[in-house]
Amino acid sequence: MSSSRPGLRLTACLLNISEARRKYIVENVAKAALLEKNGQKHHEVSVLNIFSDQDYNRSVITIAASVEELGNSILAACVEAFRSIDMEVQEGIHPCLGAVDLIPIYPLSGVRVEECGAVARSLAENLVERVPGCSVFLFGEADLPEKRSLVQRRKQLGWFTRRDFSALEPDLGVAPARRCGLTGCRMEDPNDDIH
Repeated sequence: MSSSRPGLRLTACLLNISEARRKYIVENVAKAALLEKNGQKHHEVSVLNIFSDQDYNRSVITIAASVEELGNSILAACVEAFRSIDMEVQEGIHPCLGAVDLIPIYPLSGVRVEECGAVARSLAENLVERVPGCSVFLFGEADLPEKRSLVQRRKQLGWFTRRDFSALEPDLGVAPARRCGLTGCRMEDPNDDIH
């Protein structure tokens, strides 16, 4: 992806998935983000980094793309994660809501945070359509009109204490059955731990 092209409007996603111990699954999720529907490499999408924590059994895949392409790229990665990660056997010391746990979207260049919120909301709608049983909890600019922060949502959901998610009411999708996640958009806050 060339950032020198005039007018390129860049966004990024730090896709958090509940897998780190099986490297091939993490790599397949990242590869899915890079491919167009026809299976060809997408030239306006890049995976910038993959960070995996074995103890947490969690990986963060940093995906950068034009604002027009990011949603489709993330959707493909999420579908692969939902297909590959079995939450019934997933173990790790980090709390998690599902196979795809967190989908924060950030503006990088020439994009407003509100546009990222629209991408996040559209992505959430596409996820519940494409992945049966998927539940989505929105935050930030995707969570209209409340715009609850990630920290607020985690507190409301009992993120660090709850293990039974079936009583939760998602913003989109059905009641959680360990295949849910948070999707949203947020501005960078150095005092807020995203992972």
